[in-house]
Amino acid sequence: MYSFPRRHVVVTRTRTWILRQSEEVGSIPARTIYPGVMPSLRQNSRNFFPQIYSFVAALALPLSLLAISCQHDSALRATSAVGADFDSPATVDPPVFDAAHPPLIFDTVFEVEGAGLNAVLYEAQGPGPHPTVVLLHGFPGNEKNQDLAQAFRRAGWNALIFHYRGSWGSGGDFSFVHILEDVREVLTAIRAPEFAVAHRIDTETLALVGHSMGGFAALISGAELPEVDCIVSLAGANLGGIAQALSSAPAQAGQFAAQVDAWSGPIRGPGGEALVAEIAANARRFNPIDHAPALAQKKLLLVAGARDVVTPVALHHTPLVDALFELEAANLQQKVYENADHSFSGQRIALADHVTSWLTDHCASLEATHRFSTRKSP
Repeated sequence: MYSFPRRHVVVTRTRTWILRQSEEVGSIPARTIYPGVMPSLRQNSRNFFPQIYSFVAALALPLSLLAISCQHDSALRATSAVGADFDSPATVDPPVFDAAHPPLIFDTVFEVEGAGLNAVLYEAQGPGPHPTVVLLHGFPGNEKNQDLAQAFRRAGWNALIFHYRGSWGSGGDFSFVHILEDVREVLTAIRAPEFAVAHRIDTETLALVGHSMGGFAALISGAELPEVDCIVSLAGANLGGIAQALSSAPAQAGQFAAQVDAWSGPIRGPGGEALVAEIAANARRFNPIDHAPALAQKKLLLVAGARDVVTPVALHHTPLVDALFELEAANLQQKVYENADHSFSGQRIALADHVTSWLTDHCASLEATHRFSTRKSP
């Protein structure tokens, strides 16, 4: 197939090739190019040929530049979504809009021990009930992965983002233990019949997707909570591993506490020293490797970036993958993006496509998600 943005006329020795624009997206098969013999060429070919050659010569440079431009544009399209399909929810809206059950955005507040947790629910279109992802952000949570939430919703999943106690305007004080408590309480709240019915939530299909510290929360909470069957960790942090490393290096513990203080702009609660002490006091609970037997029974996707200097692969990803392989975890998938940093800054579309496809293929039924397709019904 050849694509032509507008009508072109290319003159050769004896014919004019008229490239007629198709009415459908400007694409036509090569064989539908229409030849037309020019009467003037038959009658005055000897006098006309020099003019033709001049015309073709004049077209040569613009056409070559057009070809280079098209090649460059194709390369940009290919590299902008490495590993992603252009007919996936990562890149394309659903082909059919459900006016009776449209997608919605719903802001709410969950109460946990008297503190209000700010939250936003991205509700998928369709009557539902829909499988639901709870997205857990990192520390402090500058990257909230809202692009992932939108991709999940386009694929037929609800997606909930909430802020832990003491973060981003939520009430109460921040702590790592509080994060795990908050995840448990939010899951309980969205599974309550009244809330689930109102927001079309399939309470039997819940997934945790966490990034960085949120990956830690997804892994530990997912291991501890039976209602969670699917877990995705994106550059997940092993806080227990950090505690073990710092236990024998007091100077590094102080440096780490100072770094936590530097990161904690939107965080309200104890300072870096108190948080480091909390990690040390919960070293085993906070280590996903100690939860490997429980995690091996779950559906797991572990994703990391080879250029990540915040949660390096060798310390936070590989040891857990090895532990799960030793346990012959049947439903484990793992991937390391070679050019990804901690936030997967250059792989957002590929990441959205990967995680969305994994959730749909492994964690929900076809009926529940109304699997995304760009093909409308005939």
